[in-house]
Amino acid sequence: MTVSLTIENLSAHYGQTQVLKDLSISVAAGELVSLLGSSGCGKTTTLRIVAGFLAPTSGHVKLGDRDLTTLPAHARDIGLVFQNYALFPHLTVMENVAFGLKQRGISSSDRAKRATAMLERVGLAPLADRLPAALSGGQKQRVALARALVIEPPLLMFDEPLSNLDAKLRVDMRVEIRQLQKANGTTSLYVTHDQEEAFSISDRVAIMNAGRIMQLDTPEVLYQKPANAFVARFVGFENLIPMKTVARDGVIVTAEAAGGARLHLSQDAFGPIKDDFVLATRPDGLVTRGTGEGIPATLGTRTYLGRAYQYKCETAAGEITANGALSEMFEPGATAVLVPLPEQCCILDPEN
Repeated sequence: MTVSLTIENLSAHYGQTQVLKDLSISVAAGELVSLLGSSGCGKTTTLRIVAGFLAPTSGHVKLGDRDLTTLPAHARDIGLVFQNYALFPHLTVMENVAFGLKQRGISSSDRAKRATAMLERVGLAPLADRLPAALSGGQKQRVALARALVIEPPLLMFDEPLSNLDAKLRVDMRVEIRQLQKANGTTSLYVTHDQEEAFSISDRVAIMNAGRIMQLDTPEVLYQKPANAFVARFVGFENLIPMKTVARDGVIVTAEAAGGARLHLSQDAFGPIKDDFVLATRPDGLVTRGTGEGIPATLGTRTYLGRAYQYKCETAAGEITANGALSEMFEPGATAVLVPLPEQCCILDPEN
């Protein structure tokens, strides 16, 4: 039966250091949610508390109607896929996959049937009699995945499962994980520091920092509409330009940056604009042009990206990174204007 996961007001400490601060998150039945962030943000601590390897300082963990908070790890019935695979070196592939079934008292004939079927699903049936030492990294990860899925857990959790694989194999494996998770309909919590991996595999992503969730949303919303400056920087909005509204004419807002540069921004394109705000843009969101309305800039280092030239620009509002068309190459030291493109920009509240 597919069930939801609910984490309520979770706090945790290592000694005197608080690593989680009133963290709450709900994962719907059958949903895959990723915890994404840099080292030390609290994502692995969250996973370890849900798994039962750590006790929280306060808060609750519920799986469906069951409160897991005080249950030991072995009583939680959770499938785990680890970064280092955690395979038993003295057991064959088949025995590794069937291990959880044996622990649950499943008969030997049913164990063999279910383990064989799962190995076929992950493409490892021909390797059933091999020991882990004879497997590649990708094959070991498939064994670990098969072992977690074969027990048909109500919750499946992944702790940086692809970080030991090369780039191409990571892409292949994340597709396989997503396909298997969707086919099984298993509620899943996935921990990673890799943004591309999280965005490609998840229904929703929680971006974490210092033990808190900074934003939880679909990958599309996170990428296009970050809620704050931290998330904006995390998803590639390199330029955060403080601005003040100096005039309004219907949906058109005239805004001024440091140094006096003025932009006319349509709220139909950019969304609601307050009197004080931050214009956040990716380099693709500022086009370098020779003339016209925009932020005046002196162009510095030019980098060829294949699809565009990228410039480090000095402006009265600070250093800005902007892209320019291949058809119009500027030399370092040239003056230009930087023109925002609404689809590559977002409006944020001023930073505290």
